[in-house]
Amino acid sequence: MAHAGCGCPGSMARVIERNEATEKENTVKAASELRQWPVQLHLVPPTAPWFQDSEILIAADCVAFALGSFHSDLLKGKALAIACPKLDDSTPYVEKLARIFSENNVKSITVAIMEVPCCRGLDMMVRQALAQSGKEIPLETAIIGINGERRN
Repeated sequence: MAHAGCGCPGSMARVIERNEATEKENTVKAASELRQWPVQLHLVPPTAPWFQDSEILIAADCVAFALGSFHSDLLKGKALAIACPKLDDSTPYVEKLARIFSENNVKSITVAIMEVPCCRGLDMMVRQALAQSGKEIPLETAIIGINGERRN
């Protein structure tokens, strides 16, 4: 057996088996719950009107692709910012998130990450930014499995 080399376990190639008969039964098209543009954390202005008096979802880029019910389960009714702690230049993220939290009346924060170790960085950045903001805002972390299931 050939060894794939070292690195992040989240980068390991794998095939996800699906039951096509079950998936074909679910043919109802879901409406988008996206409420604003842009969504990339690098691009969103900290004082964007959609952050005021809002619940915020900060999601790792891969979450929306892994969780089939992303829009209905996580995004509905929330302002969104997406980021990848592994591939993005995340140096300015903590400061930007702290500004978003401190300059807006944020009701709650949900961080959605994948179960892979490199995704934990996004959760840590959000927690650091929240502490830096000086505010007490309810925070929840949703962990999504590679197979598309919610782990918590």
